[in-house]
Amino acid sequence: MFTIDLTIKNTAFPVTVQRKTAEDAEAVYQLILAAMRSGNPDIVELKCEGKTEKKVAVRASEISGVQITQKDGVTTSSGRAPGFFALAGE
Repeated sequence: MFTIDLTIKNTAFPVTVQRKTAEDAEAVYQLILAAMRSGNPDIVELKCEGKTEKKVAVRASEISGVQITQKDGVTTSSGRAPGFFALAGE
């Protein structure tokens, strides 16, 4: 299972959807990148394959980051899923 995490401006937690194959996850990733590059405030609507009842709609102009991770049953030592990391400069 592949997880696609969207970081939304001014939102503390990522929006997450899942895909069963690497090809499907890559297609969603490319869709989101294209929406982000367009600069238009279009709505990106996604459905989750892991939880079929889960749907999300996000304004493309509010997406600040996207990442794909593969769920392989192994967690990190802290028990947290991999995610975005940033260092604040002085």
